Amino acid sequence: MSVEVRVPRADEAEAVARCQLDCWRDAYAGLVDPARLGPSLDDVAANVERWHAILAGPARVRVAVEDGRLVGFATVRPGADGAPDHLAALYTRRAHWSTGLGQRLLDAVLGGAPATLRVFRDNERAVRFYARNGFVPDGYEGEEPHWGGVEIGMVRTGRSAHPR
Repeated sequence: MSVEVRVPRADEAEAVARCQLDCWRDAYAGLVDPARLGPSLDDVAANVERWHAILAGPARVRVAVEDGRLVGFATVRPGADGAPDHLAALYTRRAHWSTGLGQRLLDAVLGGAPATLRVFRDNERAVRFYARNGFVPDGYEGEEPHWGGVEIGMVRTGRSAHPR
């Protein structure tokens, strides 16, 4: 099966929203208190509305599609006033972890450009992935306000020559 990485269509907001919720379930199991994560997972309508706005806005979004089903996505928000862009989201479904799809999404949405991001400190898998792609801790550490858990900031200042 081949996975296509492409720009999403405006009519795919619901599919992206549902993919995001599924990815959150997988990615944050054991990292986020289920009592705090649960309400976000149950509010599909609000997430769909949010994705309509994201797809209509200035963010760069790429989706990964396999057999007509979204299996991952990445979103980059433009930096303000000359600041680097911000990698706001990069997720794949669990079945696509360690397949190279996350790398393909990152390359498609950001390339090797400078950027910032935030990631849960205890999400060692994600921290390693970003480090392989030239991101280093930027000194920020704080509680994620919605779900709890400690986030760290990471930054990539130059073009990345990530390993293939």
